[in-house]
Amino acid sequence: MVQPVPSSTELDDLVETTGRMRAGIERVVTGRPELVRSTLAVLLAEGHLLLEDVPGVGKTTLAKALARSIDCQVGRIQFTPDLLPSDLTGVNIFRAQTHEFEFRPGPVFSHIVIGDEINRASPKTQSALLECMQEAQATVDGRTYALPRPFLVVATQNPVEMEGTYPLPEAQRDRFMARLTVGYPSVDSELAMLDLQETADPLADLKPATDATHVAAMIDTTRRLYAAPGVKRYVVDLVTATRQDQGLRLGASPRAAIQLLRAAKAVAAMDGRDHVLPDDVQHLAVPVLAHRLLPSTESRLSGRGTDAIVTEIVERVPVPSPAAATGRRVG
Repeated sequence: MVQPVPSSTELDDLVETTGRMRAGIERVVTGRPELVRSTLAVLLAEGHLLLEDVPGVGKTTLAKALARSIDCQVGRIQFTPDLLPSDLTGVNIFRAQTHEFEFRPGPVFSHIVIGDEINRASPKTQSALLECMQEAQATVDGRTYALPRPFLVVATQNPVEMEGTYPLPEAQRDRFMARLTVGYPSVDSELAMLDLQETADPLADLKPATDATHVAAMIDTTRRLYAAPGVKRYVVDLVTATRQDQGLRLGASPRAAIQLLRAAKAVAAMDGRDHVLPDDVQHLAVPVLAHRLLPSTESRLSGRGTDAIVTEIVERVPVPSPAAATGRRVG
């Protein structure tokens, strides 16, 4: 059944709410509006976010600011080498009084799960998130428990060259909708940060702009945006190009195509449009695709990273014509 595109009232509400969320988060994470916009796009697209950069640039602060901007359950996990899978999903505890086992849910049973330094835990522990991220459920001792909706994992990781890190398995990287790099702030932004945080913590003053129920409704609104057949073909052409590029030994999966389209819808919704444009797809191609790809040996030796390869693919894949990109279905 084809659902109707969102009404102007629904889009106006989404734009107004995400605008308040962006304003609040940008008071905490200063000078990086595009980073905040992409973070909210992942939330509206019902994906998961991987923040990668060196320590101290604000990865965890961004994750906390997003969580505080929503009145919902938040779970935080500090990943360490001795962390066990049950520390994430929960355990069954035997109660002597009742002679029964009682399930104690772990921090993944939250609307927003902040995984700090995810690549400092072993691959076995990291894999505990695979089912949670893909199917929004967790299986403990043979019994499956549903996770709340919305469910968003915001994980931070340090570059793999740093001490005490494990590379994320390919299957887990593929479950993250986007990977964003926080980066160092500009000189002016860093001066503003010093002034702002000299005597107070702006994160402590951040008030929720919405709640979990409203976020779930905005996710449903985003899903109903219209994507013309030309735009969908453009997404598939980009993904197919990664599988054929000689500089890559692993291209993007079909899951990547689905998530790229959903993320593009989220960007369009925050702009107040009820349809997706090729520009939306191009804007998110690198964050959504690059972390899933594996460069060939030649690319690694020449210093050609996956970000650069995706950028080259975007530049050479033909963009659909305006008529094909905005054509409406009949009926």
